Amino acid sequence: MSDRRTDGSSGTVAGVSPTVKSIFIYPIKSCKGISVPKAPLSPTGFVWDRHWVVINSKGRGLTQRVEPKLALIQVELPPEAFSLGWEPNNSSYMVVRAPGMAELKVSMAKPCIRSDGVSVWEWSGSVLDDGDEAAKWFTEFLGKTSRLVRFNEDSETRPVNPKYATGFNVKFPDAFPFHLVSEASMDAVNEQLKEPVSINRFRPNIFVHGCESYAEDLWKQIKINKLTFQGVMLCPRCKVPTINQEDATQGSEPTETMMKFRSFKALEVDTSTTQYKGRVYLGQMLVCDDDYKGKIVSVGDIIEVEKIFPSYADVAV
Repeated sequence: MSDRRTDGSSGTVAGVSPTVKSIFIYPIKSCKGISVPKAPLSPTGFVWDRHWVVINSKGRGLTQRVEPKLALIQVELPPEAFSLGWEPNNSSYMVVRAPGMAELKVSMAKPCIRSDGVSVWEWSGSVLDDGDEAAKWFTEFLGKTSRLVRFNEDSETRPVNPKYATGFNVKFPDAFPFHLVSEASMDAVNEQLKEPVSINRFRPNIFVHGCESYAEDLWKQIKINKLTFQGVMLCPRCKVPTINQEDATQGSEPTETMMKFRSFKALEVDTSTTQYKGRVYLGQMLVCDDDYKGKIVSVGDIIEVEKIFPSYADVAV
């Protein structure tokens, strides 16, 4: 059974401050994430997070939902890419690897090829195309016409859903700039499973140590390294958690078991205006409403819980 909190407390452990255990960045949407010791903030989230996306022949962004093999693609960025103020030059590369494929090096300098009519979920606009070599690599690996493109931040914006927050933009995440999950919540889920799963199935940006399970559900406002983050929505899970991130095979777990204790019915949340009925929930979606310039979140940073939602009835889904 879920031990979700309804007593109005923050879910922090007595005498212990929650801390940032890990930071994950996903440079190419739906490909493997990378763990970094620190990450500067940008207007759209952590720098380099979901900066690129693979598109099909119709210009539609691909995710593991339709192309599970994306889970097998590893991405490496230069360590200095996560230093404040760093800008790529002509010798800066993103390295992409996958089973059975030669290594692909993608220049991090902005390409000059613009492509219009690309769409990711509800958004459509222009992107910057990373060229034929990258297109050939992804086409060969996925077995269908594909291209690698990056967000064209010089001419495009992608606002978050104004129902939940206004004045915030993203590149290619599904919905919001930041996603936070606690280690205790992951442990609580695994206690209910016959075979435990890794946190990489849930793809958070911020992985938290030192709070009670599901405490983050009710975190309305937190502070990390003097940065204020607002909790705007419980994260409804798609089919990606059912995809093994090591071999790209798909099953029914952990979603099937989580339906018993992390569905909207089990949590008794208000779904009268949501499009996510029938989903399970894990993690909190966040925006940062402080001046991000010159700010970094680091592993080990203390998380101060400043405001909480009174109950699950008050949490957006």
